Amino acid sequence: MIVTIDGPAGTGKSTVARILASRLGFAFLNTGAMYRAVAYACLRQDIAFEDQEAVGNVPQFLEILFSNNRLFLNGEDVTEAIRGQEVTQAASLVAANERVRQRLVELQRIVAHGVDLVTEGRDQGTVVFPDAECKFFLTASAEERARRRQRELRDKGDFVSLDDLMNQQELRDLRDETRACSPLKPAVDAAIIDTTAMSLEAVAGHLEAMILQRNVAARTR
Repeated sequence: MIVTIDGPAGTGKSTVARILASRLGFAFLNTGAMYRAVAYACLRQDIAFEDQEAVGNVPQFLEILFSNNRLFLNGEDVTEAIRGQEVTQAASLVAANERVRQRLVELQRIVAHGVDLVTEGRDQGTVVFPDAECKFFLTASAEERARRRQRELRDKGDFVSLDDLMNQQELRDLRDETRACSPLKPAVDAAIIDTTAMSLEAVAGHLEAMILQRNVAARTR
C-alpha cells in the first residue's frame, strides 16, 4: 500500500508521515528532504539557480540515501545541514526545474517498489503515485505554518521574525503553486485535512483511523 501526504510547508507533512509510517509499520519517504539535498549540493557547488541546465544536471550524479531517519548525500550525513534557511529558500527554486523533478520522481518510485510506504511531498498523490490507495492533503493557516517554522528554527538556536517567515512562505507557496511542472495542488481524490488546531500526533491518529476504516470497507465489499 502507498499512502501519500501532500501540502505546503509548515502543515506538518514530514512529522505526520513519519509518525504514521511508524504506527502502520510502513517505510517512510521524505521527498522534501530530497529536493533540499539537491539545493544543498547546488549551493556547495556555487551553481546559479537561474542556470536551469546546470541545476538539472546536479541530481543525475548524486547518491541520496535515507537510513535510520537520516539523509546521506554521497555518503555524507546532511540531515541537519539541509534544514537551514538558505537551503529552505533554495529548495523551491530547485523544485521548479523539470529535469530535477524527473530524476527525483524516478528515485521515489524506485524506493516505493515492493514496499508499503508513507510518502510526503507536494506532488506525491498527483504525479508520483497517482494510483496510491490513500491520499491526503494537509493545510493550515498561514500564521500557524509560520509559527511552526519559527519554533523549529528557535530550537536550533536561530531566530527569524514571524513577518519575515510569512513573507518567505508566501513566496514559496507562489512558486510551488504556479510552477509549470508538478504544481502544488490536492489530488482530486485526496482527503483534505486542516491541521491548524490539531497536534501533529492527533493528525497522524486521524489519518491512521481513516486508512484502517478504508481497509475494513474494502475487505467487506
